[in-house]
Amino acid sequence: MELTKHGHACVVLSDGERRLVIDPGAFTEPGALEGAGAVLITHEHFDHLDPERLRKALEADPALEVWTNSATAGQLDGPGGRVHVVGHGDTFTAAGFDVHVYGELHAVIHPDVPRITNIGFLVDGQVFHPGDAFTVPDEPVATLLLPVQAPWSKVSEVIDYVRAVDADQAYGVHDGLLNETGLGFLAGILGENGPGTPTPYSRLTPGESTELS
Repeated sequence: MELTKHGHACVVLSDGERRLVIDPGAFTEPGALEGAGAVLITHEHFDHLDPERLRKALEADPALEVWTNSATAGQLDGPGGRVHVVGHGDTFTAAGFDVHVYGELHAVIHPDVPRITNIGFLVDGQVFHPGDAFTVPDEPVATLLLPVQAPWSKVSEVIDYVRAVDADQAYGVHDGLLNETGLGFLAGILGENGPGTPTPYSRLTPGESTELS
């Protein structure tokens, strides 16, 4: 399986002709949806969902399908039967990949800010994208897509989350608001300059790919 980052929270998983896109939001590169067989959306925030662009993709490709939570599905008004509502514990197949849904709520931004629905996706029992939450699946994770910076998190929570998931490797996502200084600091504290985690941390630049074993 190949993992390609497309800016901020969006990644593409591909294997041969199979192409699965997760969270193509406002900070996502324009070409991320090209050739996609399916799209997974963790929640409705603009940095994870661009409704207009996704609606246009659905109109352009009658075979494209979307899986997301009910609140996000309501924003898409996609062609009948191709926008699927899923929740915690559900399993399904998208673009030939087996997907298990984990999680229910977005992380707390502030007690006065209402929480919305957020679901995470474990793909082929290997790659977990939690969206905007520190959800820990109840099964092993080979590759964690780690939200490294957000208005709802702090560094100590990120480190504790990496420890809790205990994945074989982690790749940074949700980093579109960081400059090079911030990216370097997080790479250090999640690596040799930090208190330690069991999981090696790496970051892909937008458009960069890596082969997952």
